[in-house]
Amino acid sequence: MTSAGSGLTVWQTCALSLLVFTGASQFALVGALAAGGNPLTAAAGAFFLGVRNAFYGLRLSQLLALPRAVRPFAAQWVIDETSAVSLAQRDRRGARIGFAVTGLSLYVLWNLTTLLGALGAEAIGDTNAWGLDAAGPAVFLALLAPMLKTVTERAVAGLAVVLGLGLLPVLPAGVPVLVAALAAPLALWAEGRRKGRTAGRPEEGER
Repeated sequence: MTSAGSGLTVWQTCALSLLVFTGASQFALVGALAAGGNPLTAAAGAFFLGVRNAFYGLRLSQLLALPRAVRPFAAQWVIDETSAVSLAQRDRRGARIGFAVTGLSLYVLWNLTTLLGALGAEAIGDTNAWGLDAAGPAVFLALLAPMLKTVTERAVAGLAVVLGLGLLPVLPAGVPVLVAALAAPLALWAEGRRKGRTAGRPEEGER
């Protein structure tokens, strides 16, 4: 519904879901387009959000050890859920089964619900009038909040919000989310400096 409400047709929405099988990137792309952002900027934001899947792929390639001919097709299913299920298994056979079952079921259900949502959005007309444009961000906030357990993680999230919202009025749509990605290296740099200063302090017994 979010994609259809951003001006994409049913078929464009379905094609996006089929080809870009990662929810965060999809929501980032359609959100930037809905705000009137440049398509290239919107695509860049979606790309950077999907980069994490490449790191998942490096770990899963060693764990699954799939035949070379199968790897390009399996890469489409490298997402948070398939990685978590595969890594939780005790052996390679279990990891392969977990990856295949999770990937297939999620891919089919994701694309089926995308089609139903796009058709529903087309039927009800202006989705913004119903407030459905806020559904995507609300879902991600609900998923993200319980995962912020450490001080560093909360600092990254807080700084990203400040950068994103603060730059929203002055930068083109889609660009603030790219700048907000700087929150992670900035927070990690600050954390490293803090630990470095702590490590350099003499212990009480050494004074």
